[in-house]
Amino acid sequence: MDQQFTPSADITSDDKLWAMLCYVIPVIVPIIVLVMEDKKNRPFIKAHAMQSLVWGLVYGVIGGVTSAIFIGLCILPLCWFLSIYWGVQAYQGKFVNIPVITDFTKKQGWA
Repeated sequence: MDQQFTPSADITSDDKLWAMLCYVIPVIVPIIVLVMEDKKNRPFIKAHAMQSLVWGLVYGVIGGVTSAIFIGLCILPLCWFLSIYWGVQAYQGKFVNIPVITDFTKKQGWA
């Protein structure tokens, strides 16, 4: 599921922190990261920012659709816990593999 990002010696504690924040506060932090010139040029941060941006958008759609029919009460907390889990994994210096989203961002050349 999770795999170590290849240039692990090049990952700084700042990179890990920004990657974690991308998952904990999806959409907002990834956009901030992608605007900051020094952050968007770091491969580890950029990969996590793009994944969490797409995840945040999917999470928003899931939340909007499911909360309209009351299933969101179960699905939204699960999605939130997944975001926290992926954030912790990123903080440990791991590259998170989110089903479908990781493949999508790689095929687009975003990560």
